Amino acid sequence: MRTRLLAVLVALALIVVAAFAVPLLASTAEQRTQQLVISRSSDVDRFGVLAQQAVDTHDPAALEAEASRYSSLYGEAVVVVDARREPLVQTGGLTAAAPEVRALVEATMRNEPAPRVEQLSPWSAGPVLFARPVGSGTRVAGVVVLRASVAAAAADVAARWSAIAAGALLVAAVFVLLAVLLARWMVRPLVELETGVLAVAGGHRAQVPESSGPRELRTLAASVNRMSDAVAEAADQQHRLVADTSHQLRNPMAALRLRVDSLSIDSLSGNEGDRPAYRAIVAEVERLEHILDGLLALATAESTATRIAAGAADEPADLAAVIAERVDAWRPAADDAGATLLPCPGHAEPVLVHTPEGELAQILDVLLDNAVHHAGRGATISATWETTPGSATLAVTDDGPGLPPADLARATERFWRAGGDGAPRGTGLGLAIAREQTRARGGTLELRAPSPRGLQVRVTLPAVPS
Repeated sequence: MRTRLLAVLVALALIVVAAFAVPLLASTAEQRTQQLVISRSSDVDRFGVLAQQAVDTHDPAALEAEASRYSSLYGEAVVVVDARREPLVQTGGLTAAAPEVRALVEATMRNEPAPRVEQLSPWSAGPVLFARPVGSGTRVAGVVVLRASVAAAAADVAARWSAIAAGALLVAAVFVLLAVLLARWMVRPLVELETGVLAVAGGHRAQVPESSGPRELRTLAASVNRMSDAVAEAADQQHRLVADTSHQLRNPMAALRLRVDSLSIDSLSGNEGDRPAYRAIVAEVERLEHILDGLLALATAESTATRIAAGAADEPADLAAVIAERVDAWRPAADDAGATLLPCPGHAEPVLVHTPEGELAQILDVLLDNAVHHAGRGATISATWETTPGSATLAVTDDGPGLPPADLARATERFWRAGGDGAPRGTGLGLAIAREQTRARGGTLELRAPSPRGLQVRVTLPAVPS
């Protein structure tokens, strides 16, 4: 936007300067041309008077002396002819026999108007011919022709044009400087507003300066700051609500768990019909405990981005080492579920990513847990990684039933669980937690459907430059 605004302002400034400079240049050239015409016309008139006296007295001596002095002083030629086209005076190297002189003499003898002198310019070079008939009325006794040099006049025009051009360039430079300052004054608040809005969109608190730019933008900056404070406060309250609720529910859940554990199967031996109800209660209590743990983990993941934006830094982790460790830890669970968890490929050098080892292990646990419990018996599960410049990607792939295309986009929603007969009952928070943890570290989580069947979850994280 700054470039476009600056281009418009500079173009407008240049147009304004040109609108003043171009007419001024033309006026200056026209004025100097008129000065030349007036000066040389006066000289021609004086020679016309002398030529009339020479014709009347039949003595051209005074005319010849004056013409010679004029040519030697000004370097301009003078030719005077009588009514029979015979030359009376020829000075400065110009003769009456010259074609341009002869044509001008004939036109003047017929009382035709002299050709208009073209407007001078710095590059004008050709001499100009002035002519005047000798005599009055219809009786023409001769013609005076003067060849005037335009070199001095052209030099004057060039000097004046140079002064005007220098002034125009100076004014244009001032206008451009003002345009730059104006564009900066107007656009800087917009850039700061954009930064503030992006900060709010990223879950951070915006701090837009309220003292720069036009009054409307200062008012808008204050509104953005108030909105940022409200959004940040609402997000903080939401995070605190989830964390506090999950934490406060732990005590009653722990008490409920103790009471349920105090009821053993043996104490219900007298009534066989109570055993299924007891098992259902235990299962629900365990599920509630898992939900509380998931909510706490989700609240922690959502606050990680804010903590990182505030300048907190964590030690990077070796992605390959964490994958190998978690694969070994989950192999017994995969064997119990009837699935095959392939061993992790070896690695010679560490693959460092900008994620703490604990968070990376939690993300991988979620992916392996989903694969183990949803791939089904006989499925094969693998955990691999690959590196690209600036990032590293871990992928957990299984050849189980997978998910329909419509469910791939919903799998990372909170509390969403895949349906179907025999589907395990989870909390629906695992992939949501993994996605928030990945996003907080500047990465992405993506679900794909590999061919011919199965599910692949890819987590891409920023890598530490090697």
